[in-house]
Amino acid sequence: MTIRLARAEEAPLLAAIVERAYGPWVPVIGRRPMPMEDDYAARIAAGEAWVLEEAGAPVALVVIERHADHLLLDNIAVDPARQGRGEGRLLLDFVEAEAAQRGLPEVRLYTNALMERNIALYARRGYAETGREVQKGFSRVFMAKPVRDSVATTPR
Repeated sequence: MTIRLARAEEAPLLAAIVERAYGPWVPVIGRRPMPMEDDYAARIAAGEAWVLEEAGAPVALVVIERHADHLLLDNIAVDPARQGRGEGRLLLDFVEAEAAQRGLPEVRLYTNALMERNIALYARRGYAETGREVQKGFSRVFMAKPVRDSVATTPR
């Protein structure tokens, strides 16, 4: 498996992975999560969408945004049929390594307050809650994790 920048022609495939990954959350939060409404063609054009590929085909993705003092993990999606294989962990490792390579001191993210399983997963990974706020009608939990220069890089 390798991690690489997504290609323009893959935008519909990324949107389909996100639909499958976030679909189960719709009844939990009562509406479509923001990643389901994102413009993946624009994310790819901006160099913000990365894919985890196996045998030449994307199987999971991550969207990251560079900010002056942190790397924002905007979205991570693994097809439910592939969950439990460690692919989300590989993508988190990549994001943390990418922040370190870019000289940024931390990774920040936010998730819906009702996505308790995700909050617990991020906490186990060393992300600390930094606040809660309602934005665009979503109750969000903000989290951050400092990164070190010694974070191992993942293959691309």
